[in-house]
Amino acid sequence: MPRSFFLIGSLLISPMTAIAHDNQSEMAPHGQQTCITSNGAPTHDMGEFPNRANPNAFTEQTLRFCFPSSPELANDTTYNAMTVGVTLSGVPIRPYTAGYYDPNGRQHNIGPNPDSGWRQQAMHDPNRLGMDAENAHVDKAGLYHYHAMSPSYAADVGSHIGFAPDGFEIHYAGDTITSSWQLKSGVRPTPPHGNYDGLFEEDFEYAAGSGDLDECNGALVDGEYRYYATDAYPYFPRCFKGTIEGRFMTRR
Repeated sequence: MPRSFFLIGSLLISPMTAIAHDNQSEMAPHGQQTCITSNGAPTHDMGEFPNRANPNAFTEQTLRFCFPSSPELANDTTYNAMTVGVTLSGVPIRPYTAGYYDPNGRQHNIGPNPDSGWRQQAMHDPNRLGMDAENAHVDKAGLYHYHAMSPSYAADVGSHIGFAPDGFEIHYAGDTITSSWQLKSGVRPTPPHGNYDGLFEEDFEYAAGSGDLDECNGALVDGEYRYYATDAYPYFPRCFKGTIEGRFMTRR
C-alpha cells in the first residue's frame, strides 16, 4: 500500500453547484499502526454548503485516523462506531445520522431524542439531509463525510477506497458484490408504525447467505479479509471483525 505524501487538486465532476477545496493528505507508518492525516477536503468538488436542507459550512481541519498496519481477526465483533472508515484521501466515512423518529421533532418528526429506537437512515432521502452528488454532507463541526459511495471518488481511485478502524481494507466493486442486509417485510410494531420502507436503520435485517457478504459487509478474498462499500444498504461496514487499537479518528 502507498505510504507517500500526495496533494491532489479538485475535479469538476458534480452536476450540481460545486465548490473546490484542495485535498491535503498523508499516509505514513506510526509504530505498529498506519495513520492517515488530512485537512478533511475531498479530492473532488463538493456541493454547496450551507444549502437549503443543511445549514452547515465546510471547515478545513486537522484529521488523523490510525489503524493497525497488520490487521488481525478478533474473537469478538465490534459494533456502534460512528466513524466506520476513512478514504485514502482522508475523508471520514460516517453512514449513521443523529436523527430519530420523534413526534416532537422539528423536521418531519425527526429529532435527536433516541427513545423511539427508530434511527433515521440517511440514504432513504439524501436530499432531506442536504447531501451533494457525492452522497456526502457537512455536520455542525464543518466535517465533510460520506454516507454512501462517492461516484467521483470511486471513478478516480478504483477498487481499494480506504480502511476500517481495525485496519482491514475497504473496497468498492459496484453492483458486482451484494450485501446480505435486506428490507424487512411487514409493519413496524411501534410508532411511527407504517410499512418497513428503509426510512429507519431498524427497517433492515441481516439475512445470512442472501448476498455475498457477512453482517459487517465483509468477506474473505484469497485468504484475506476485507470490507466492501455497496450500492445498497448498509453501503459501508457497520461492524468490525478485527482488533481495534485505541481511538480511530481524532481532530483539532
